[in-house]
Amino acid sequence: MIRIILSFVIAFLSTWLLGKVVIPWLHLLKAGQSIKEIGPKWHMYKQGTPTMGGIMFIPSILLALLVCSIPELAAGDFGGLVVYCFALVFGAIGFIDDFMKVKYHKNEGLTSIQKFLLQLAAAILLIIILRNMGYLSQSLYIPFFNVYWRLPLAVYLVLAAFIIVGCVNSVNLTDGVDGLATGVTMPVALFFTIAAMLWKYTEVGVLGTALLGGLAGFLIYNFHPAKVFMGDTGSLFLGGMVCGLAFALDIPLILILVGIIYICETLSDIIQVTYFKLTHGKRIFKMAPLHHHFEMCGWSEYKLFFVFSGITLACCGLALLGIWNK
Repeated sequence: MIRIILSFVIAFLSTWLLGKVVIPWLHLLKAGQSIKEIGPKWHMYKQGTPTMGGIMFIPSILLALLVCSIPELAAGDFGGLVVYCFALVFGAIGFIDDFMKVKYHKNEGLTSIQKFLLQLAAAILLIIILRNMGYLSQSLYIPFFNVYWRLPLAVYLVLAAFIIVGCVNSVNLTDGVDGLATGVTMPVALFFTIAAMLWKYTEVGVLGTALLGGLAGFLIYNFHPAKVFMGDTGSLFLGGMVCGLAFALDIPLILILVGIIYICETLSDIIQVTYFKLTHGKRIFKMAPLHHHFEMCGWSEYKLFFVFSGITLACCGLALLGIWNK
């Protein structure tokens, strides 16, 4: 328990201190966010706010993991480190995307197909590594029913890859309002920490707490009005962490519940685009993804943060009941 708390403290303080150095450095690099013209007009004042802020909490999480997982690492338990490295690959994809946006002063970096292929390759690699390390079976755990559904290996691999790529991009899509992806992911990190402690996966628990601490430190700078955005560097890393933790604990289906906001954000975008094309210009939502719709309905960024984070917290509490007897 002491190491769990220490992991939070190290990640929190490291991120907070890094912010004092990184944010001025990003200003010097002119690493400002370009705001899409098709987005909410009132977001234009955010033009030039530094992006790539994910580089503040990514190394802080690693530091906390290494310091607080020495016994497990010495014993050859590298589960938490594998999950971190997996998330880091996604963070690297996001960094390339952010760097291209900053360099060319555009809102688009890598193409959709480039992102998809890189993410798919990373997803397949994680699944293979975790399976070889004994973390994964071919069976899906069904929360609340406490049963396993065994699948053919090929089916499991395809489903797992779909879950990972979909989840990572859903987290990325949620990062559209000050502090939103940060606030929504904090309860998710807490959920995986508690689950890992219940099942004695200490290193995974340390990683979950480090994620929570890093995000808490980042929120100091990312809460409205944001002094820095996490960028794709941070949001893709977060997506990788959330998926990695779920698969390391072999409970990927729990993402449906703990990631309810991520899913709603993505579904709103898919529904909007599909309906727009089918009806030749009509819309269901005032603007997609979902957080922009509520902004158009008059919700402040503060309200979005607290409501969406609160919904996630409640769903994470329900998810704990669903896995309690696993």
